Amino acid sequence: MDKIRIITVLCILGLASLALSGCTTFNNFKEAFIDKPSSQSQTISIGVYEPMNGEDKEGAKAELAGIELAHEMMPEADGLEVNLIYADNSSDIAAAETAINTLLAKEPEVVLGSYGSIYSLVAGEYVAEAETPAIAITNTNPLVTRNNSYYFRVCYIDATQGRLLAQYLDSTGEKKTGVLLPEKDDAATAMTTAFVDEFKKLTEDDDAITYYEKYTTGDTDFTEHLKALKKSKVKSVLLPGEYTDAANIIKQASEMGLDVTFLGTMKWGGSDFLKAITTDENGEPTYIVDSEKLAFVQFFAAKGGKDTATISKTRKAFLDAYHQKYGQSEEPDEAVALGFDAYGIAIDAVLRASKETGEELPSGEAIRDVLMSDGYEFDGASGVIRFNKRGDPKKTAYISTWAKGTIKAIYTIDADQQ
Repeated sequence: MDKIRIITVLCILGLASLALSGCTTFNNFKEAFIDKPSSQSQTISIGVYEPMNGEDKEGAKAELAGIELAHEMMPEADGLEVNLIYADNSSDIAAAETAINTLLAKEPEVVLGSYGSIYSLVAGEYVAEAETPAIAITNTNPLVTRNNSYYFRVCYIDATQGRLLAQYLDSTGEKKTGVLLPEKDDAATAMTTAFVDEFKKLTEDDDAITYYEKYTTGDTDFTEHLKALKKSKVKSVLLPGEYTDAANIIKQASEMGLDVTFLGTMKWGGSDFLKAITTDENGEPTYIVDSEKLAFVQFFAAKGGKDTATISKTRKAFLDAYHQKYGQSEEPDEAVALGFDAYGIAIDAVLRASKETGEELPSGEAIRDVLMSDGYEFDGASGVIRFNKRGDPKKTAYISTWAKGTIKAIYTIDADQQ
């Protein structure tokens, strides 16, 4: 218990925004919430709607790790115990419908999840009907929050990632670029369209995209595409498709000696991508990552980046707790940080709504209204998070790379710059 209390204090130093005002000090927050004796008359229930079985189980682990780490650090709030209620959607659309309805029947204050946009889409109509706010963690499909005032997210949609990469590329002074796009991939197409439009606008050049090729997802031989890339003489190219395809393209480009910077999605920040890009099918090393030749979107930066004191302090508190639990040599995937922040936002919104309504456990509508209110912001491990009227975040973003097996931020884009 002493260890948990120590970690809790570290966390709250970084989560000062859980106080009911952006300028509330840590001491005021501690006096109001941490020092308040537990009434135990009611509990704050947070629903955890995730695939805990099936093919998406592995993908959900990082989100769950972040949620559970935050809960260990803040098991109580405002004198009330916080209770996690789990619902397993089993990586199956039919099971997802049953899971979300079973979860909502238990009347959680907020629902977190799910990994996999399709399962959040299944849940959407039900959380809206129940008037229970939900927060997606790594869903990039814009339909999750569209026309649903009860669904929020803490990561950017695909199109926003495209715009962020275009802003980064423009900052490097590049005036021409290219795209290697998978056919029949809606997410990749959305990201590409936004990237192309933004880069043309920033460069004021309608001919700024001088290389534009398509391929079929799952292709293994990209020789002809890369020959065309070399001929185009561009020094950068967007790879918005699946990370396995991107890894094959990058390795083959390296073998051909192409001097090109590759731009990619948030999925490039996962350990699976690093393994795919540095080893062959037998797990043998094949490619040394050049930190100047990869750039991808991230919403959390363990190392590097431009920081304000507040963001740095918050991130440090999260990392200290993570390292204490998992070891100093382990670095969290960004989904862990995003899951951590989703939990923090859920508790923060409940507390703010409670103060505004005078109810110990406010209604879902009141919690939703707090999240959608003008001026709402949450200082989390992944940066300062605000929501627009669609429930999508406007927050600090990072362009990162892999350097010696570790992710490092190389460019920071503040929310007000986007």
